Amino acid sequence: MARRQPVSKSVPGEKIAENIIDIDVTTEMEGSFLEYAYSVIYSRALPDARDGLKPVQRRILYMMSEMGLRPDRGHVKSARVVGEVMGKLHPHGDTAIYDAMVRMAQDWALRLPLIDGHGNFGSLDDGPAAARYTEARLAAPALTLTDHLDEDVVDFVPNYDNQLQQPEVLPAAFPNLLVNGTTGIAVGMATNMAPHNLGEVIAATRHLIAHPDAGLDEIMRFIPGPDLPTGGRIVGLDGIRDAYASGRGSFKTRAKVEVEQLTARRTGLVVTELPYMVGPEKVIEKIKDAVTSKKLQGISDIVDLTDRSHGLRLVIELKNGFNPNAVLAQLYKFTPMEDSFGINNVTLVDGQPRTLGLVELLQVYVAHRLGVVRRRTAYRLRRKKDRLHLVEGLLIAIVDIDEVIQIIRSSDETAQARERLMAVYDLTEIQANHILELRLRQLTKYSRIELEKEQDELRKAIEELEAILGSEQRLRSLVSEELGEVAAKYATPRRTVLLESEAASPLKGAGVAAAAGTTGKGAKAVLPLEIPDDPCWAILSTSGQVARTSDQEPLAEGGQRVRHDVFRSVVKTTARGEIGALTSSGRMIRISVLDLPALPPTAGLPNLAGGVPVKEFMTLGKGEKLVGLVPLNSVLALGTRNGVVKRVSPDYPLNRDDWEAITLKPKDEVVGAAVAAEETDELVFITRSAQLLHFPASTVRAQGRTAGGVAGIKLAADDAVVFFGVVAAEDPDAVVVTVSSTTEALPGTPGGSVKVTPFAEYPAKGRATAGVRAHRFLKGEDSLSVAWAGHGPAKASAGNGVARALPTEHGRRDGSGVPLTNSVDAVGPSQG
Repeated sequence: MARRQPVSKSVPGEKIAENIIDIDVTTEMEGSFLEYAYSVIYSRALPDARDGLKPVQRRILYMMSEMGLRPDRGHVKSARVVGEVMGKLHPHGDTAIYDAMVRMAQDWALRLPLIDGHGNFGSLDDGPAAARYTEARLAAPALTLTDHLDEDVVDFVPNYDNQLQQPEVLPAAFPNLLVNGTTGIAVGMATNMAPHNLGEVIAATRHLIAHPDAGLDEIMRFIPGPDLPTGGRIVGLDGIRDAYASGRGSFKTRAKVEVEQLTARRTGLVVTELPYMVGPEKVIEKIKDAVTSKKLQGISDIVDLTDRSHGLRLVIELKNGFNPNAVLAQLYKFTPMEDSFGINNVTLVDGQPRTLGLVELLQVYVAHRLGVVRRRTAYRLRRKKDRLHLVEGLLIAIVDIDEVIQIIRSSDETAQARERLMAVYDLTEIQANHILELRLRQLTKYSRIELEKEQDELRKAIEELEAILGSEQRLRSLVSEELGEVAAKYATPRRTVLLESEAASPLKGAGVAAAAGTTGKGAKAVLPLEIPDDPCWAILSTSGQVARTSDQEPLAEGGQRVRHDVFRSVVKTTARGEIGALTSSGRMIRISVLDLPALPPTAGLPNLAGGVPVKEFMTLGKGEKLVGLVPLNSVLALGTRNGVVKRVSPDYPLNRDDWEAITLKPKDEVVGAAVAAEETDELVFITRSAQLLHFPASTVRAQGRTAGGVAGIKLAADDAVVFFGVVAAEDPDAVVVTVSSTTEALPGTPGGSVKVTPFAEYPAKGRATAGVRAHRFLKGEDSLSVAWAGHGPAKASAGNGVARALPTEHGRRDGSGVPLTNSVDAVGPSQG
């Protein structure tokens, strides 16, 4: 075990020299803090106004350029890039370098990413993988920031240990600060700049180059506002103009939301774009918290369907009966689906932090770019002149090459040969040295031709470069052309929608003022959270589409007609009411009107293309068909195929969703149903053999839902009822439509003839009688395929819902119909 050495002690009485300086603590703290603050401001947090980069970003791009990590080469490990940057240029932690590198590769953070990342570079909700797992290389736009660094376009400064050189600023062939924006927190100040569209920014820059005195209004014609990488909507442009004028301002960003019919009974808000730097997981978390705390109502579920193929898709499912516009207004209020962005254009100009407006930012960039191109042109001019100087010397030597060789061979040393060449041919030292280094293969006759050609090209290039340096206008034109080339190569369409005010931000399928939660004048309007119980129409088309209108305006003719716009049933009801669906088996099914999809308001006929199949609301048995929609609060009249009639009292069970409206005998089925509340209404039967019977509703007393009805019309053998309906008493416009055919015709065969007759021409007969003849068959006809009676005129429909105009003439004098060239399967009321 080693013995411990004794501690030396000072000899008593020995004098020790002391150098103690008294320093005021306040002064020392102020000086040290200012030095630290300046270091943070200048060397870390704030970008340079010329290239829009912070020092760490600039060093990353420069080092990747020096490493040859171009877009046409393979990716390398991010850790390798971080190590090179940290070891040579940026003596700070690897985490800070990697974080800056990752941000430049994220397409949701930068409008024009500068690094092409390979691997997990994170998302708005999650961080990236470690640097040892990811790979990177320069993106194509980054090359325009670092191009021509070898042509003395910018000043180089020593690195932290004075062993290497690094650019003080990058050449920046486009205004990166405006295009990609930036954010940073320094000491006593911070910067926050929004991204913009490359094409718009370059167009404004080119305009400023051509018109140096352009004002803010002119520039804003090209740059109306930010263009965020994630799209979304900017609401209110006053704050943007303030920021462009003074360098400070704010604006509101909103998610892009559309209303979609998720299922037949469910409506949802579908979010496809979110505000800048807001992730879907954050939105989902805030929505769940707001629903739990009862701040948000009307939301039943939220599903994130985002993937790489289709991008962001956040589906917010709404409960039935809630207004999508009102729910969206709540989401904007309580979640990050609406966010504020504060613009603070603090940037370094000549090493000093300044707050700049839009025009000033562009002016600083234009001055920088003019300086870069001027220095590049001067550098190229010097290189061309130097090369021309050498070419001229070579041409002199080649002309008299034999004597040149003799002078060189007869000289004792290189210095003597140089001096003799300079004296004999009046060459400069540079030309003489170049001749001495001449290779034998350059002594051919063809080499002289090449040199003369090169000499002419050099003189033209020198003339062009001198013209650029001698004319400010040509220099500006060159800078503008290069900017135009960048825009043509990398510009993309605008992603963010700019809206003047909230009233200009409608939901799809909703009115402007209602969707935005404001009135047309900008004043706040109170939207009911739940859909009010307003009057409406429930509509069933002949092709089985069902929907409801958003109001109860009269269903007039006109407007854009599409398929499914021929109505079989139209029921007057309210949005929160209930109606019944009657089937051929006599079953009544309760339907909530609120579950039906609402059609947008139109000036003419409602467009049933927004409806859904009725099978989404009910399950029908084998052979069971839907007869029509009926109200549940009125007395109904039902007619069956075997001629039975029944008036049903509206005493339906409240605790059941379906019940029997009539008890049918075997092989019988319901063929029609209509409201017959008035005793004077006429109940109408039309049979297959063209017999028509109508009698007052007063002759049939109302019965309970389990009753089987009474005899309505007397049928001949093998005859059956094809139509049953109700015609209002003394309706002058009521008509009867009959379409004949033959029982041997194949399905889809055109009908034989059609007849349209005023209903008043048919006399009333007693109940349970055979009625009167309604249609005289022509040769080859033996039955009716379609019959209808009601308020006219009417239009007919094939099974696909396409409207067919009926003949205006009533028929022939003999009671037969006129030819019908198109087949007709069903007939709707006059609104159809």
